[in-house]
Amino acid sequence: MKVLFALSCLLTLACCTPSPKTSSSPQAASGKPQVYVANYPLKYFAQRLGADLVEVHFPAPADEDPAFWQPDDETLAKYQAADLILMNGASYSKWVDTTTLPDEKVVNTGSAYSDQYIEVKDATTHSHGPGGEHSHSGTAFTTWLDLRQASLQAQEVSKALQTLVPENSKKAIADRYTELKKDLDSLDQRLLDVGKRLAKVPFVASHPVYQYMARRYSLDIQSVLWEPETVPDDKAMAELQALLAKHPAKWMFWEGQPDGKSVDKLRAIGVQSIVLDPCANVPETGDFLERMESNVESLEIAFPAP
Repeated sequence: MKVLFALSCLLTLACCTPSPKTSSSPQAASGKPQVYVANYPLKYFAQRLGADLVEVHFPAPADEDPAFWQPDDETLAKYQAADLILMNGASYSKWVDTTTLPDEKVVNTGSAYSDQYIEVKDATTHSHGPGGEHSHSGTAFTTWLDLRQASLQAQEVSKALQTLVPENSKKAIADRYTELKKDLDSLDQRLLDVGKRLAKVPFVASHPVYQYMARRYSLDIQSVLWEPETVPDDKAMAELQALLAKHPAKWMFWEGQPDGKSVDKLRAIGVQSIVLDPCANVPETGDFLERMESNVESLEIAFPAP
């Protein structure tokens, strides 16, 4: 009886003792905090600042505009399970309006200048890529093209990443932000210098994404709704010429390399083309800073200092 009683106690103890838990968090696989971001600029900032201390994920497809992309249920679950979610602010990620993210993990990297967001009214609904129809009404969201704002976004990323790492790693992130800020400040100053030469020069843009750039660098830009890969038809050309009658631009800014036939059509009416890549998604070559450098150089070459 004593033996049976002892066995019974052992079995009871075994049943009541919790088994070792296996974490289902994303961090368990690699041991590093998992960071999910809303667009490529934030991915670049997080990777450059976090280096090997974190893992950064930007799951939007390469052929979609991240601002209008809709993650599927599996991808959304990964965002919700992340250790940190970096959002752009300015109503950038439209999908957030129809889902729930854990507030304690979300950082709005545009919070430092949210009172300076630009409101867009009466924008036309249109479509491009697989994302379907959409409108640019509401808040202008390509905030980082004002490189001063990009630096403020990177600062928010730096502060957020430091909450994820051990105390002895925080300084490394802060130091990397100092170097990134120098790079962005240098490009910002160069664009300010270009802007001083172009304050009264009218421009037209292929897409309404340059609002913050225009405000910061004193550029007079009006936009159409063209795509780099699509050659404008007669109707589009007529609408452009009607715009040019009131806004006599000699240059069009393109988000990407335009089709050669588009360039020829514009040249025939006295309009030159220049690529200013917003770099919202991962570029085919180079990185965010290199693409911004290329944008600045393109303007400096087209409009050299006297």
